[in-house]
Amino acid sequence: MICQAATAANRNASFPANEPLETKAKAAMQGLKLSYHTKGLQLMSPCIAAGQTAEALSLDCNEDADLRDIDYGDWAGRSISAIASEAPDSLAQWIADPGFAGHGGESIEMLFDRTRSWIDKCANEGSNVIAVTHAAVIRAIVANILGAPLSTFWSIDIAPATVTDIRNDGRRWALRSSGLPLVSGRLQQQAED
Repeated sequence: MICQAATAANRNASFPANEPLETKAKAAMQGLKLSYHTKGLQLMSPCIAAGQTAEALSLDCNEDADLRDIDYGDWAGRSISAIASEAPDSLAQWIADPGFAGHGGESIEMLFDRTRSWIDKCANEGSNVIAVTHAAVIRAIVANILGAPLSTFWSIDIAPATVTDIRNDGRRWALRSSGLPLVSGRLQQQAED
């Protein structure tokens, strides 16, 4: 799983909207090549930043709606500090209650359900899957794979332009690594299968 490169929302502590990559992030991605096994199914979120990340990595991805970023509803595109000032109780409830969707978007619980369905579908795929998506989606997938409670979503940090490697041996999912940066024109990955 490849986390999209940085957008303005990443840099400005805002809830993401469907926005393009930052100019600096887009320039940094130019010329990067994955030294990673890229045969198999290549998927991406339908969001702009994921598409630009996939394009920069020369991946030929199909869109998969299950890989879209979490729907932040009325908070999309707004700074976290503004929401904290205007609706502190709603923000606190969203963080404390995984079922809260009072912002008009998707709850963490809904995201967990969507990503659980996606990894179940991938387990049945029978081939390698490379997916370009968003930090929130990867956090939910990692928590799902670990069988962790929904509250762990807030304890997993996924940086932009990093790789999280998950594996399925036909019996179970496993987290192999997370947070591997895309740097110096190659993925810092020790082993390939």
